[in-house]
Amino acid sequence: MTSQDDAAAGAWQGLWKRRKVPTASRAYRCQCGRPVFFRNSTCLACQTPLGFEPHRAQVLPLAPGAQQGLWTLQGDTGGALYRRCQNFHSAIGCNWLVPVATATSGRPANPKGLCVACNLNRMIPDQGNLRNRVLWRDTEVAKRRLVSQLLVLGLPVASRVNEDPARGLAFDLLHPTPDKPQVLTGHADGIITLNVEEADSAMREQVRTRMREPYRTLLGHFRHEVGHYYWDRLVRGTDWHADFRDLFGDERQDYAAALRNHYEQGPPAAWAQRYISGYASTHPWEDWAESWAHYLHIADAVDTALSFGLDADDVEIDHAPFGPEVLWLPHDPGAAPFLEFINAWVQLTRVLNELSRSMGQPDFYPFVLPRAVVGKLQFIHVLVSEARSASNQNQNENAC
Repeated sequence: MTSQDDAAAGAWQGLWKRRKVPTASRAYRCQCGRPVFFRNSTCLACQTPLGFEPHRAQVLPLAPGAQQGLWTLQGDTGGALYRRCQNFHSAIGCNWLVPVATATSGRPANPKGLCVACNLNRMIPDQGNLRNRVLWRDTEVAKRRLVSQLLVLGLPVASRVNEDPARGLAFDLLHPTPDKPQVLTGHADGIITLNVEEADSAMREQVRTRMREPYRTLLGHFRHEVGHYYWDRLVRGTDWHADFRDLFGDERQDYAAALRNHYEQGPPAAWAQRYISGYASTHPWEDWAESWAHYLHIADAVDTALSFGLDADDVEIDHAPFGPEVLWLPHDPGAAPFLEFINAWVQLTRVLNELSRSMGQPDFYPFVLPRAVVGKLQFIHVLVSEARSASNQNQNENAC
């Protein structure tokens, strides 16, 4: 990959100190100038309708179209038309927009009228149950955050339900029932299953404490499980597979036996020197998924910080920065900006952890990045950058 490709494909990682501009802003404003947020469908200040345009990664003010139920983006002279997601009036109140014309959307129109995120759902919990509707709503908030980031990173996001049945992604969001009392969160062949009981904060905290986990969130679950999916898409059978085994280990070892060993004996004593979490030490697949989740955590948190003007240069924290010796590819053209990004993250999280403690809350980021993990994060970054470069090239070819 050339330095030009790296700059285009992974620009966000060097922006913290260089241009201080996020890849995709997480700070949005209405046409009246007031701030609005990712979940808003109406500006509370001026009552302007709002919608999230997923391919622009923006919450934007809307104007009525020529027909009822159609919308245009205020100030857009291109004439693009949108509908609200079919789930706008459901329990989840999805505020994402669905392009009406294929030429506008860059992808085939969805006959069900669902947005990019909702179209990934294969199964949802029984909506005849009020509690299920609440759990589904909270689950979808996290899932939309995930999908919006995947789109910004240029990763392939196609529904296994009706777009790409062979290699696509889908979600089964399930609630235990008397006939099926156990729902296990996990990934298998492009299908991510999530127990929506995880949206119950009290239940999730009980599990977090029982499992001795420092961090357990819905968004963390989604980012971890989608990591397994992208291992299949980006690593398995590719030129990166041998490098993966050098860094993470040989995934051909018995996965079921590794899980049993982890739950019976726990992680090895020195796990913190090589892994981001105890669970990551279970098996190379779990090491990848945990590292992948943290890559997404860090990338989105940095974008959000930049969006609101938070700058690591203003942080006064003694910090021995990571150097190129910790990297997987220290001579990669993007190595220096990647290190800037990681070191800025460490400084930022130390301050945010102190702020959390000042409010009597758990640490914002209760993890330590070992040197070995920084190399793994760079490996993931390079793969994501290549995927984004390929996505941009495909879009340019389709536009010609």
